[in-house]
Amino acid sequence: MRFVSHLACPTCGATYPKDRVMNLCEADGRPVQMILDIDRIKAERGPDGGWDPSRKSLWRFGGLLPLDIADGEDARSIVSLGEGNTPSLAYDHPWSERLKCRFEVKDEGRPHPGFGANPTLSFKDRGMVMTVSMARALGLSKLAVPTQGNAGDSLATYARAAGIEAAIVMSPDTDRPVLGNVAALATLYPESIHLELVAGTIIESAARVRDHYVPQGYFSVATFREPGWRTEGKKTLGLEMAEPQGDRLASRTWSVPDVIIYPTGGGTGVVGMAKAFDELEALGLIGSKRPRMVCVQSVVTTPIVRAFQSGDRDITARDPGSTLATGLNVASNVGHINVLKIIRESGGCAVAVTDDAIRQVIRDEWRERRFAWSPEGAATLASLPELADLGMIHDGDRVVLVNTASPEKYLPTTRELFDGGL
Repeated sequence: MRFVSHLACPTCGATYPKDRVMNLCEADGRPVQMILDIDRIKAERGPDGGWDPSRKSLWRFGGLLPLDIADGEDARSIVSLGEGNTPSLAYDHPWSERLKCRFEVKDEGRPHPGFGANPTLSFKDRGMVMTVSMARALGLSKLAVPTQGNAGDSLATYARAAGIEAAIVMSPDTDRPVLGNVAALATLYPESIHLELVAGTIIESAARVRDHYVPQGYFSVATFREPGWRTEGKKTLGLEMAEPQGDRLASRTWSVPDVIIYPTGGGTGVVGMAKAFDELEALGLIGSKRPRMVCVQSVVTTPIVRAFQSGDRDITARDPGSTLATGLNVASNVGHINVLKIIRESGGCAVAVTDDAIRQVIRDEWRERRFAWSPEGAATLASLPELADLGMIHDGDRVVLVNTASPEKYLPTTRELFDGGL
């Protein structure tokens, strides 16, 4: 943690020691973040923060992460399973032709030759590898998470690898492959991996973690409720989108996309990517330009969309609905206030799509391009008609759509959408 300066609340400005094991800001009850010492990073790791593209995982970013794999003490705490360093794939599509832009898909759910791979086939591995590694660095032995599914699968996998005890609390309606993965680990390793099913959504699971597991000594790593660890892992999405690639590799030129279309439940990735771009600017690797951040939600659960459209600073919670894209079914989160701020400051927007539109995308893209979208990822493509009407995408733009997980994690619910099978 040599390059971490301190913890800070971006909402009220309160600061805390970098090794404080805490949940929300003690002053205003909002999420805190880890603040890096940019000057020290430059002095000790060079102008690109110790970026090492030879490492085929998210740990390639060296001093830009709270644990630097090139530092011996930090390296002893890191539990890596090859996560991150996923490709941004060129994606030819009629909408890219119509809008005269370039689409890339950040494909988080399957391995690609020459790249890293998320071991549980989900972008949640980015946040959980950092969370578990930070827990080891700070001497924690018991973690708990409420989850819609993928975060629980990821925590169980990394906690087992690290020798840390973990409680996973999720709905019995969780997608069967995800539930099965966690149940298998809990059955094989009952002394360290615990699964509890609680009816409802992540809201009810969070209450169970707070009321039952925290009093037993578990540290909650619910979205935004740990001291910025999951945000630090998720910011590697932004670092990878900006790092030198293709014709920019030889000159080591960093460059951000023009638009990022991101399926948004809790929104850790949005906050993480924005933080990544701020740090790259502080290092002098990019300028002040930021991607227009587009948050896509399901029409049945739209806290961010409602607040954005009404001009509210924060969300107003309502009961969630039911959606194929289970990762989007987050009715409220204490960090949504920061997501809204980022959307507005970037010139982006928040939109909602229907399950019918998501299903149509999954079916059509598999049939026509043999590309397998997760429901949440498909929501990004389903949002394009509205984004076109809003003028959100311009001629020549580089537009990154985030496919957050493998569709195999949603079977059998989505099986009929893949003619001939995956």
